[in-house]
Amino acid sequence: MAQVIGGITTSHIPAIAIAIANKSYDDPYWKPFFDAYPPVHEWLADEKPDVAVVIYNDHGLAFFLDQMPTFAIGAAHEYRNEDEGWGIPTIAPFAGNPLMSWHIIEQMVADEFDITSCQEMAVDHGFTVPMQLFWPDRGPDMPTVIPIVANTVQHPIPTVKRCYDFGRALGKAIRSYPEDVKVVVLGTGGLSHQLDGERAGFINKEFDLMCMEKLVSDPQSLTSITRHELIRQAGTQGSELIMWMMMRGALSDEVTVLNQNYHIPISNTGAGTMLLACND
Repeated sequence: MAQVIGGITTSHIPAIAIAIANKSYDDPYWKPFFDAYPPVHEWLADEKPDVAVVIYNDHGLAFFLDQMPTFAIGAAHEYRNEDEGWGIPTIAPFAGNPLMSWHIIEQMVADEFDITSCQEMAVDHGFTVPMQLFWPDRGPDMPTVIPIVANTVQHPIPTVKRCYDFGRALGKAIRSYPEDVKVVVLGTGGLSHQLDGERAGFINKEFDLMCMEKLVSDPQSLTSITRHELIRQAGTQGSELIMWMMMRGALSDEVTVLNQNYHIPISNTGAGTMLLACND
């Protein structure tokens, strides 16, 4: 049976992709951010997960305001990165895992989650930035990928509780897959940030650190945060916390923090990185 070995969180802002392309790892602005990733690289090299489930939000490349699914799961043989207009270099496609994707989709629907299944899906920076951060060399141990998209753009967005419940069902679906594969789940985006309006540039460090602590010790307590409260506390784009909740729900009840970092400001974003190992 498949095993969920852990989860990793990261910001996925486009500026990171530019910094990667420019190899700005030791730049004073970027170094405190990139310093969080070598311990993650070491863990991934040791564990060698077979599959990466990447939970992110699409920013208008695969979906737009006229057609915005609440939850979408990729079931393609490969996922291509396309030009988003940010000046980010496009990168090579990622190998999918359609057999496991369809298994997860079937199980999620059986657990009464309505899923948009995608046999083609262009992947934007929400997906590609985490993959470049965690597997910079794309070597022989590169896992196959299963993208999962959550709506954080077109309201009504799903509630924090619904996303945590989604994660619980996702973990159950992964573990029921009959092959002996190791799976890592990525929760991307956030933390607090707002890119527009009167509060543009808003960051709430206290709220971010609280969420990172509760994500480990008591994720259930975060499910009481309403959608309006989430945006008030974390900013309009801070709703991306829901992808972290989806990741956390897929892990074991108890997890061990192997690495953690929080740094601001990275392009007006509270950037949190966490490496969580499942205790089961």
